[in-house]
Amino acid sequence: MAEAVVDTVTSVPVAVVGAGPAGLMLAHLLGRAGVATVVVDTRTRHEIETTQRAGILEAGAARDLVETGVSDRVLHEGHEHEGIELRFGGRPHRIDFKELVGASAWLYPQTDVFTDLANARDRDGGTVLFGVKDTEVLDITTAAPRVRVTASDGTRHEIRARYVVGADGSRSTCRDLVPEDRRVRYGKEYPFAWFGIMAEAPTSAPELVYAHSEHGFALISRRTETVQRMYFQCGPDESAAAWTDDRIWETLQARVAGRDGFRLREGRILERTVLRFRSFVQEPMRWGSLVLAGDAAHTVPPTGARGLNLALHDVKVLAGVLLRALGGAGDGALDDYQPRALQRVWRAQNFSSWMTRLLHTAPGDDAFDLRRQLGELDNVAGSRAGRTYLAEQYTGWPTGA
Repeated sequence: MAEAVVDTVTSVPVAVVGAGPAGLMLAHLLGRAGVATVVVDTRTRHEIETTQRAGILEAGAARDLVETGVSDRVLHEGHEHEGIELRFGGRPHRIDFKELVGASAWLYPQTDVFTDLANARDRDGGTVLFGVKDTEVLDITTAAPRVRVTASDGTRHEIRARYVVGADGSRSTCRDLVPEDRRVRYGKEYPFAWFGIMAEAPTSAPELVYAHSEHGFALISRRTETVQRMYFQCGPDESAAAWTDDRIWETLQARVAGRDGFRLREGRILERTVLRFRSFVQEPMRWGSLVLAGDAAHTVPPTGARGLNLALHDVKVLAGVLLRALGGAGDGALDDYQPRALQRVWRAQNFSSWMTRLLHTAPGDDAFDLRRQLGELDNVAGSRAGRTYLAEQYTGWPTGA
């Protein structure tokens, strides 16, 4: 199809494959600097906007949404969390981010981040083609790569660019364009998953609760004052449809129970899903005129709340690099991108893996493993050094770190 007739040809400095938060934020940042982009995505805007995704933003990421002119909605509808609660041994232990590292995190769903960015692209006259098919990325080893798509109305479009950014998520096709013999893929599949629910119920706790118990892990979060998001550890092949509401609530209550009498406030379950765990990194993150960003290049388990933040950090760095490359520095400027991005990626992989091992029970774990975990949790929560480490990792690092 590469040489099939096209209906339109558009030339822009940067073409972006993937209209999730990474792709749209990159287009927004470049647009502010006067660099035009075309963003394409196989999903419709409605599909992305109605796929509910949780989200914890580092304070820096929330600030970037406001200060770069995307939207200040995070300040009005998001929830600033100055800490989290670890529950283990039947007792609560608060990790006070503000007191320990002077930072906080924002509970703001990824779905809302997408909506803010999509609205900003509309407002600023950016070009985003949703619901395309037959996407082809061509000539990436040249200085004139092309992206071809079929629009939702059946017309065929070609986007000619100087650089193409693959921000097409965890099922990326762009990353497959790096030759197999020139790429390295690091990965780990975890032997458990999260059973996630959305429930119509009052808030059970003012901050996120990470619970470890002999019955397994649970995470208590929120969506709004009346809709709550909760998760508990389950097998990776668990069927969400096989669980009754009563069984779900019984499982969650058992995992957060403690001597303080804490109980979740229950309600009607609106949605249920099983979320598998995977760690993944592909190197290199650049091949010729193609650059990878976000989940197209790396994924992390959700335990450490790093995924969305990593994607936004990638494109913040990448925007600056692309502006230098387009401004006269040439391809050499792109050499700065991978080392800066990967340093943070591997730090996040370590933290996410550590949090996952700290709180979850793996198949085959025995009484010793449970007691050892409790000892580690006590080391974390029981010393200022341990609490500070967790707070610093959870709230993120400066862009240059």
